[in-house]
Amino acid sequence: MSIVEYRGFAGVRLEAEVIGSENDPAVLLLHGAGQTRAVWAGVADALEQAGRRVISLDLRGHGGSEWPDDGRYDFEALVEDLRAVLSQMGTRPVVVASTLGGWIASAALERDAALLASGLVLVDSPVHVDPALAQRVGERLREAATLAPGQAQWDVRLFDTLDTSAMADRLDGVAAKIALPTLYVRGAISELVSKEDAAAFVGQLPDGELVEVENSALVVTDDRADALGGYLIDFLERRAPRGSPEFRAGSDARTFRDALGCFATGVTVVTAMCPDGSPIGLTANSFTSVSLDPPMLLVCIANTAGSAPYLRDAERFAVNVLQIGQQPTSNRFAGKGEDRFGVTPWEVGEYGTPVLTGSLSSFECARDAVHDGGDHFILVGRVLKAIFEPRRDPLLYFRGKYRKLHFA
Repeated sequence: MSIVEYRGFAGVRLEAEVIGSENDPAVLLLHGAGQTRAVWAGVADALEQAGRRVISLDLRGHGGSEWPDDGRYDFEALVEDLRAVLSQMGTRPVVVASTLGGWIASAALERDAALLASGLVLVDSPVHVDPALAQRVGERLREAATLAPGQAQWDVRLFDTLDTSAMADRLDGVAAKIALPTLYVRGAISELVSKEDAAAFVGQLPDGELVEVENSALVVTDDRADALGGYLIDFLERRAPRGSPEFRAGSDARTFRDALGCFATGVTVVTAMCPDGSPIGLTANSFTSVSLDPPMLLVCIANTAGSAPYLRDAERFAVNVLQIGQQPTSNRFAGKGEDRFGVTPWEVGEYGTPVLTGSLSSFECARDAVHDGGDHFILVGRVLKAIFEPRRDPLLYFRGKYRKLHFA
């Protein structure tokens, strides 16, 4: 076991306990209000024995994490804490979060989920923010702190700052935006959320599952740790397996494609002029430099592409490297049946090729060679002219999704 520290929103120090091998898939545990990471002890041990690296995090104002002097515990600060922790991790964990932690995780993963995590498990996380219920829970926790002055492991100022109505607005419609495999675990006799509300919430998730723990009001308790651990391990083995997918010649081509998708690339649109003077083009991410002297590059074009015959025969072509604002252009040139150039700013370049204005860079090329390459052909070009815009950021593509640069 080791203790690690992260920097949360506004530099707040956040403390976590870590068990398990660095080489095992990661699980991040997030507790609820008035708790600490210790509440996960039994679950964490079960996950470690199942071959997972477990990071149990204390929220700000709880346990070993910093209790900020300014008493800032508003919901957005808690959400940004989690996003900051996830961005500092060297892997994308499955996030397991209960009650308030579930609200935080849901809001944090509403956007860029696939960049930050590989899955989400919500445990007894209320679907609707009930102000009356929140008040009752707050009163219980304040009373517990009052009965044990100086021994409380969380900051009582938390409930003076959290605005339940603001949280309700923040969480409205969030389920439909969580683009991750998600498991919702509910105590069968929970007062926090009804079975109907839980089912409705899961129904809005793009990829959601619902399970119930019998005879349980709250699932994250010592006597329910075995049941919760079983559901977690089943979900992890199915949706975030420890073993790496494997491709062998003759097996599923999709697995091969997924393996290739682990190589992050930029995105280009390859363009040329048809003999009748009309422009043609398509989106491609198989692009690389070949030589600096002479200046040469190559792109790979699918034989089945509608533009393929023209690109194969074109004496000159252009490769336009797209910037972050040109995602619609990438989609347009990857699709069919749309007037691609009619709604895309472009001009005829110095060497007669269609150049997309506003691109990160554009290379006008003369055809140097064409090579067959299975279901693609390799188009090699000698660069005649290159222009670029150094102040823009690239449009990236990784594991089947568009991405953007993250600056550390």
